[in-house]
Amino acid sequence: MRFIEALKLRSKLFFLFVLITLGLVFVGIVGASYINAMKKNMDSLYFGSLVPVTELNEILQTYHSGISDPIYKASRQEISTLQTTQKIEKSLQYINKKWESYISHYKNEEEVAYVEYVDMELTSTNKAFNKIIGFLKSGGNPKNIALNRVEDKIFKMHGVLKKLINYEVNVAQYERKKFLNKYDDIALNVGLTLIFVIIAVLVISMYVFKSIQQDHTKLHDIAKKLRKANKKLENASYTDSLTGLYNRRYFNHIYERELKRAKRNKTYITFMMLDIDYFKQYNDTYGHVEGDFALKSVAKVLKDTLKRPSDYVFRLGGEEFGVLLSETNETDSANLARTLCQSVKDRELKHEKSKANEFVTVSVGVVCCIADDALDDEIMISRADEMLYKAKEGGRDRYQITTNVTLAKTISA
Repeated sequence: MRFIEALKLRSKLFFLFVLITLGLVFVGIVGASYINAMKKNMDSLYFGSLVPVTELNEILQTYHSGISDPIYKASRQEISTLQTTQKIEKSLQYINKKWESYISHYKNEEEVAYVEYVDMELTSTNKAFNKIIGFLKSGGNPKNIALNRVEDKIFKMHGVLKKLINYEVNVAQYERKKFLNKYDDIALNVGLTLIFVIIAVLVISMYVFKSIQQDHTKLHDIAKKLRKANKKLENASYTDSLTGLYNRRYFNHIYERELKRAKRNKTYITFMMLDIDYFKQYNDTYGHVEGDFALKSVAKVLKDTLKRPSDYVFRLGGEEFGVLLSETNETDSANLARTLCQSVKDRELKHEKSKANEFVTVSVGVVCCIADDALDDEIMISRADEMLYKAKEGGRDRYQITTNVTLAKTISA
């Protein structure tokens, strides 16, 4: 065994792979004669029942999700006519492909008659859906599709295919019983051979693994250092280096995720856009070092005020900040915006050139609504920007909130 110790890690793994492979090949050769005796039963059990059942279930699922769903969505104008026809055509092609695969398997005399009947029903049903495709392509209105007829067609095919699936399952159960009666003797012989080979392979493998473990220990410290370095790189890619807040890149990721979650749960979602008032004049008066301090001061107010795990605070760029809140209603959102304005002012950072106040202040644009599927991803950002503009027009050092993302109905601070 000394030659194993001299091998490198990759060579040891390769040696182990070869060892296991040879063991399995040996088991395969010894068990070949037994497998031949089982071949007919296994073919009947697996290829005669399992694969057909899978194919039939896929056909059944495609009728529901690939044809029925797009038609219903088209009637509600959730997807375009072009998308509807493409989805139906693709689904019909898939159904025909799976059905051809199914009927290519062996069928006994009892099964042939019903398969022919199912084939007629499937052809008739697909013909009806092809007519719908033709109707839509000719400019027909999806609302004029008779949904009850579509539902009847799908329901009928569901019953026909379910009956065929149940038959295939019953055949599988019958074949399994026959197979198990012959299996015990074969399994005993194969099992004994396999146990012998496994024990031999395990004894040698234990020694190889022991040698590999020594190499693994050496690699452990390196891997630990790499994980720490990767974690730092990951944090740096999502964090603004000056304020420690999440950056615009992370905002794009979180905004999409939280909006989808709010839509799914039909809950409140709030987005705030904050801007430091007269920040250019502040930089011109006090210099960029003090400007950076002001940015960090505002960031600290945001972090100290918004502490829930579901509260996300971002530096979107320059003196602009963003806040994303989940499950916060209109009243609470307005209170938070008011608190942020007051807390920034309470830090009493002198701003001689500000027309809003003697201290540094912020203006806040707020959008708060219950998310639904109709909510556009960009509208909240656009509305928040509008509200921020209105807050600035109103004299700054204030917030402006809207609760309607379509009509921009606003509530002034």
